[in-house]
Amino acid sequence: MVYTAKLSTGQLAFLFPVPDAIPVRGALWVVVRKNEVAVTDGKQPTIFCTEKPEVLPGSSGRMQYLGHQKTIPCYAAEVAAGTELPHGWEYSGVRELFGRVPDEELAIAALAVQIMDFDRTTRFCGRCGAKTRQLRTERAKFCSDCNLITYPRLSPAIIVLVRHGDKILLARSPHFPAGLHSTIAGFVEPGENLEHAVHREVFEEVGITVKNICYFGSEPWPFPHSFMIGFVADYAGGEITIDNHEIVSAEWFHRDNLPPIPSPLSISRALIDHWVERH
Repeated sequence: MVYTAKLSTGQLAFLFPVPDAIPVRGALWVVVRKNEVAVTDGKQPTIFCTEKPEVLPGSSGRMQYLGHQKTIPCYAAEVAAGTELPHGWEYSGVRELFGRVPDEELAIAALAVQIMDFDRTTRFCGRCGAKTRQLRTERAKFCSDCNLITYPRLSPAIIVLVRHGDKILLARSPHFPAGLHSTIAGFVEPGENLEHAVHREVFEEVGITVKNICYFGSEPWPFPHSFMIGFVADYAGGEITIDNHEIVSAEWFHRDNLPPIPSPLSISRALIDHWVERH
């Protein structure tokens, strides 16, 4: 099984070096305000603006190349927190765009928020504190004082659906909305591979062991900069023992008695839906 992620910018080509100058016309723009993007409020909403957003009174002047849609360059432009949008536009969080705009636009909105955050937080070198500059040949910042190259941060994390006969393991985090259950997930630690991370996270959070770990798919998860690698695995042994820290409850659920589960935007929901369809 290879999962096709909803947040994948598969149709956006990253062409380097980036254009020498930002075009005044013929480009697509995504307006970013902190972790939100601007979107039209009509019957067919879109995040794309065809005019350079410098005309907005709150424009910070911070702009970032996102990629090309065929021959059309796409950019993100940041505006200040209190900036009002023209009539017919409104701000939206990336999650709230799901089902409202096409999946490709949803992915580009997520990318725009993540890249603007990278630009905002790497203005100065993390090693020596000097001002950095944007490289044109790759997506990175360069410090001329100490030669450090800084790339956008990605934090790899595993997410796994554990199967036991005709049931699956679902758990609750204390941060979830009331009743919501999901699959086991956690960040990969230095020095371990993905399979080790699966074994460790499952055992740490619910006290059981797993076997037959199989790759399912992956998804960029820009909240703020995770990269989720999905697996399915079979129960191997042990009794469920929650850690009462990251997990407050965990149970085996039959497909006909599933609790509230994550939205279709997430790879966790894709794991669950795929299992339900096969059973």
